[in-house]
Amino acid sequence: MAAAAAETEPNKTNTNHEGYCKKCIFCKVVNKEMGTELLHSDEEITCFRDIKPGAPHHYLVVPTKHVGNCKTLSKEHIPMVEQMVEIGKEILQKNNITDLSDVRFGFHLPPFCSVTHLHLHVLAPESQLGFMSRIFYRLNSYWFITAEQLIQDLNSKGETN
Repeated sequence: MAAAAAETEPNKTNTNHEGYCKKCIFCKVVNKEMGTELLHSDEEITCFRDIKPGAPHHYLVVPTKHVGNCKTLSKEHIPMVEQMVEIGKEILQKNNITDLSDVRFGFHLPPFCSVTHLHLHVLAPESQLGFMSRIFYRLNSYWFITAEQLIQDLNSKGETN
C-alpha cells in the first residue's frame, strides 16, 4: 500500500512533475532557474517584469503551474484570469500606479504568443506606450485581447472547449 502511494505522489525534484514544462522559459522563471526577480509568487500566481518593456511599468502575471495560451482556456479558468488581473493591480499599486484607468491588461492570441505559457501583460501608464507597443498591444486587434474580453469570451464558451 505504501509503495502504491509513493508511486502516485509527484517527485518534487523532478522537472517533469505536474504543472512544469521543462521547455518553457516561464516555468523556469517561476521555479527560480533564471535569476529573474519575482515581484509576486505563490502556489497559484507569479509576477515578474517583462524583459522587453512596452511601457514604464510592464509586468507579466503567469499561473505558477504551466497553463497553455488563452485559446486553451475554458469557463472554469475565469477565476484564475481574474486572480491574475488582481495580482497585476496589486503590483501596480506597490509601484505607485494608482490610476487604473490608464492601464492595459491583456493577452496575445495564438499564433502571436512569444511563449506558450499563459501570461497577462500589465502595461502602465497606457498613455505612455511607445509606437511599437501601441501596435503589439493594440485593442480590438486579432493578435491581442484584453483580460475583460477574454473573461467575456470564456463566459460565453460554456464549461468546456
